Amino acid sequence: MPGPEATQISAFTAAAAHALCFASLAVAHSLAGRGALVSDPALALRLLVVCGAPVVIAVYSYLRRDARSCSFFKAVARGLIGLLVGAFLNAFGAIVLGAPVGIKYWMTTIYWSLLMSLFTFVPAACVFGSSKIDWQNVLSHSIYFTPTDVENYMISAPCHGAVLGAWIGAWPMPLDWERPWQEWPICVSYGAVAGHLVGMAVSWVLIALHKRRVRAKAD
Repeated sequence: MPGPEATQISAFTAAAAHALCFASLAVAHSLAGRGALVSDPALALRLLVVCGAPVVIAVYSYLRRDARSCSFFKAVARGLIGLLVGAFLNAFGAIVLGAPVGIKYWMTTIYWSLLMSLFTFVPAACVFGSSKIDWQNVLSHSIYFTPTDVENYMISAPCHGAVLGAWIGAWPMPLDWERPWQEWPICVSYGAVAGHLVGMAVSWVLIALHKRRVRAKAD
C-alpha cells in the first residue's frame, strides 16, 4: 500500500524533477557536440556525468523520504556514496559480462559505470538511504502491478529502463559489421540513455494513473 509520502509528491513535481534531469543530459549533449559519443566517448560520457550528477543528486536529495530525520546535505552525501558504490558494481558487472579491460578502455569504462550508477543507484540512495525494504521494493518488477509510492515509480522505471536499454544496446557489439559505434561502450551508452529517458516517460504515466486512482478512491 502507498505510504503517506505518496500524497506529498504531485504528478507535476515528478514531471519537473524528470525535466531537470533530462535538461542536464541535454546540456551535456550540447557541450559534447553531435556524434561525440562515437568520436570521443570518454569526453561525451564525462560530460554526461559532470552535468548530470549534481542535478540528479540535488533533485532526489530534495525528494528524500526521511526529510525529518535526514538533512538535505546528508542525502547528498548518500547520493555521492551511492554514485561510487554503484559505479564499482556496474564496472564489475560489465567486465564479468565481457567488457574489455585493456588500457584503451579503462577511462570509458569508468565514465560509463558512473553514468549507469547515476541512472540506477543514486536516486534510490538519495531518497531511501540504506533502507533494505525500500531498495527491494524499488528494484522489484512487481512495482508495476501493485499500488506504490510516487518515489518508487520515479526511481524504478528509469532505473529498469537504463539497464534494459544497456542490455539491448550491447547486442550489436559482437556482430562483424566493423562499425565505429560498435566499440565499447558506445552502443551500450546509447541504449542506456535511451532506456533511461523512456523510463522517465513511463514513470510519469504510472504516477498520473496512480494519482487518478487515489482521487477516485477519495471521491
